[in-house]
Amino acid sequence: MNNASMEDLVSLCKRRGFIYQSNEIYGGLQGLYDYGPLGVELKNNLKKSWWKSMIYERDDIEGIDSSILTNPLVLKYSGHENTFTDPLVDCKSCGERFRADQVPDYCKKEDLTEPRQFNLMFKTNVGPIEDGNSFAYLRPETAQNIFTNFKNVLDSNPHPLPFGIAQMGKAFRNEITPRNFIFRVREFEQMELEFFVKPGEDEEWHKKWTDLRLQWWEDQGVSKESLEIYHVPDDELAHYSKATVDIMYNFPHGLEELEGIANRTDFDLGSHTKGQKDLNIDATVAENTQSNAKLAIQDLETKQWVVPYVIEPSAGVDRGFLAILNEAYKVERLENNKERTVLSLKPHLAPIKIAVIPLKRNENSIVMTSVDLKNDLQRTIEGRVLLENTGNIGKNYRKHDEIGTPACITVDFQTLEDNSVTIRDRDSMDQKRLKIDEIRNFLTQNYNI
Repeated sequence: MNNASMEDLVSLCKRRGFIYQSNEIYGGLQGLYDYGPLGVELKNNLKKSWWKSMIYERDDIEGIDSSILTNPLVLKYSGHENTFTDPLVDCKSCGERFRADQVPDYCKKEDLTEPRQFNLMFKTNVGPIEDGNSFAYLRPETAQNIFTNFKNVLDSNPHPLPFGIAQMGKAFRNEITPRNFIFRVREFEQMELEFFVKPGEDEEWHKKWTDLRLQWWEDQGVSKESLEIYHVPDDELAHYSKATVDIMYNFPHGLEELEGIANRTDFDLGSHTKGQKDLNIDATVAENTQSNAKLAIQDLETKQWVVPYVIEPSAGVDRGFLAILNEAYKVERLENNKERTVLSLKPHLAPIKIAVIPLKRNENSIVMTSVDLKNDLQRTIEGRVLLENTGNIGKNYRKHDEIGTPACITVDFQTLEDNSVTIRDRDSMDQKRLKIDEIRNFLTQNYNI
């Protein structure tokens, strides 16, 4: 378990170009962040890993990328318009507003107003005229457009049950009090799967997906010791949920949800489908007279139409980013009693896969050999290979330890004589001499890159 503080991680992110405060030159905007050159690489690598596990490694899941602007009817029938709220209170003493369960200690109970419900969804206008019919919502989650595209996906890519539809993308929530760096923000990214199963098989699949998601996080470098399973009590379940399991992570600010795996029953497809009365829907849904699609599958044996149950693993990309950063962050004491900061990222997540370093930045033959090697490696490595031609070799090693580069390759005068280079491992700091034509195979075998 790591002992990094949030201040440590925030400092690293700003210093090394992982994350910046959005609009910082104008004082910023609360709850919004920009991912810098290294941050966008790590973030994209995390998303690639999720997509690979969901789409490329399975034959029963299809991917989509749906619109951010959402027809209000979608969020009306999903229940979001009426239920997607947080209790808001005002403090008469300090003049600030808080979510009712997040009031700081310095506010006295007698100074607080009665809680009132605050809608978390962002509204915007669509079209040239602003009137009561011109608004849409920025989606508060990616799930709903998966449900509304259920029939489209099946019509173009038929699947028997069970099967899934996966999506990654932006979501927006007007949080009352954004907090804890990128943990709770107003603009974020989700990785969501809606896995459709036969009624009666939902509990089995709920457990399967909980186990699969736990293993996936471990494969990203999150230790078992940092994770806990929380079975959400019945009185805390969302309105659509039969059962929800939260994967909890020990963030620097405390134990909080990393990913939720919900058994949503047939609520979602049942809410959005036409012909509700003919479909034997188990969940309690609002009457829908405006949908034009039957969101059900016909059982080939019984010829009965079935509204599938849904198992939903849903994870925040930004929370995942923070957890992985926290897990990888280490401060080590060296033999010379100096310290080094290391990000022990899994190679597939590392923003920079390999750094190629000329020993002397002004020695043209060494620099050109380094450029050629960097370009050759970049052609075959999926991810960024960096030419680090900034001088001091020791400082370069420390920099790449701190940003998580798995290995550095140093080109020196001996390289010009025998075509060999030095490869230094990030974690062990061991150095190995190899011929240039041996490097590619070495990287594959040792770093899987």
